[in-house]
Amino acid sequence: MIKFLPLGGANEIGANCYYLNLDETGILLDCGMHPRKTGLDALPDFNLLKDKPLDYVLITHAHQDHINSLPFLVKSFPHVKIVTTPQTRALAELTLHNAISILKRQINDDSFQIYSHEEVDLLIKSIDYKAYNEPFVITGHRSAGKEKVTAEFYDAGHVLGSAGILISYDNKKIFYTGDINLSSQTIISEASLPKTKVDILITECTYGATDSSTLNDWNEEVERFITSLNKILNRGGSVLIPVFSLGKMQEILATLNLKMIEGKLTETDIYTGGISKKINRVYDYNRYVVNRNERELVLHDIPQKNIYEINNTEDLFKYPSIVLASSGMMNENTMSFTLARRWLREKDSAIFTVGYMDEESPGFKFACANRGDKIKLSESEKETEVRCEINNFKFSAHARREELLEIVKMLKPGNVILVHGDEDAINWVGKFVLKMKKGIKVTSAAVKNEISFA
Repeated sequence: MIKFLPLGGANEIGANCYYLNLDETGILLDCGMHPRKTGLDALPDFNLLKDKPLDYVLITHAHQDHINSLPFLVKSFPHVKIVTTPQTRALAELTLHNAISILKRQINDDSFQIYSHEEVDLLIKSIDYKAYNEPFVITGHRSAGKEKVTAEFYDAGHVLGSAGILISYDNKKIFYTGDINLSSQTIISEASLPKTKVDILITECTYGATDSSTLNDWNEEVERFITSLNKILNRGGSVLIPVFSLGKMQEILATLNLKMIEGKLTETDIYTGGISKKINRVYDYNRYVVNRNERELVLHDIPQKNIYEINNTEDLFKYPSIVLASSGMMNENTMSFTLARRWLREKDSAIFTVGYMDEESPGFKFACANRGDKIKLSESEKETEVRCEINNFKFSAHARREELLEIVKMLKPGNVILVHGDEDAINWVGKFVLKMKKGIKVTSAAVKNEISFA
């Protein structure tokens, strides 16, 4: 008997965490934290694991919504074995330590115990790692005499180290996409998929509700992006680009550098900083190890100024500049949110969004605003007039909805479980999967709702 139970992130882009019970061998797929919630509300519902076997946690990649709850889980399940790709293990060491300072800024509740740097150090040492396409055995505490469980990571094409997970058990195959991308970015190449039919496909649906006619090819979007940057820089303005420190920062930084080298982008100062510089080094160190583009490009060698060493934000407008600041969704108390407040007053400057924005995030308010609009950045603030230019670009690190259908077509599953998307996204994917193949069973996952397979 195979049982699937979402603990979080099922019908939203939040605290991704999915429990598999394979005849009493317990496996968690990801262990994330909700990026817009705080305290216990941000965690998966670990109470659902009570009285259930838990042997392994397999992490697909090092983004907050897929890994940041891991230290909380280990406090309750210290015996659990953790496996990632080598690159995700290296990135997790950076992102989990960085999360501690973010949590301390967000939480004023003494009853919520934030994990320590020492606990993160111990956790990282306990992580086992497996390269792509290196099958490994999963042995549960209650699995004596039962069918062997094996797992294997496949490059998901999302960020460095990201993986889809193929699990084999009792002549059945389960594939969890994690966050997957079938198209190449500037640095990260497209995903690879198993060359075998699977019985159960657990797939993300991030862009399920997005009409792909509104999404340019990556290179076409780069050209539009560079043209718009030149327009702002050549009139003396500066451009703020909110980015995720892992993934989008490296892709956009590489794009800017390559276009300056080609002479297609006006040379100007680029500001970065914080954890992203350390992440850049991990990308550099692994550039010959994983399947990536622009292997000779060393991110650390790209001229960059430190945004955290600027004492007066007015300095950013004395000369044209480009600022890459986290967070990507411009959450409150982050560098991008703080700078955006100042940017709104500059008529010659611009804010460029470059990726997915949750509709409830502050970044979504910015992305939907036009010059002359008045927007309220938080409940406690007055409305602010938008004087700067705002342009939106879609550099997607997720599969388009047609590509999600292509995954179904290639893997030929009998069962499809839809996760990691809002209601409209999941409904679109579900509808068209059912149209594709007669007899296929499609389920929209929901937290606390267990799904069983014979």
